[in-house]
Amino acid sequence: MAKLARIRCINKTDKMDPHERIENVGGVYSSGSRWKQSVSQTIKDIESGEWEFYVEEDGITVGLIVAKHNGHKYIKTTADGIQPNDLLSLAECP
Repeated sequence: MAKLARIRCINKTDKMDPHERIENVGGVYSSGSRWKQSVSQTIKDIESGEWEFYVEEDGITVGLIVAKHNGHKYIKTTADGIQPNDLLSLAECP
């Protein structure tokens, strides 16, 4: 069974393409300490089935998936269209 992690923040790159805009995602462990990892590691974790990630906004939980645009893999929520708007609207990770 996959481990579950909530994404609460992101770090953006200086790229303007929304499919390449997110560099890191992060959250908070149950102990209260923070975690952060690269999008490439997050993609590996999702594709391996080891982890499932989600975001929660206004009490609504939405899962993350790996998508591909012009040959480039990126992450987005299942509720997003082609662009990762839900993730891009999260706060910056420290």
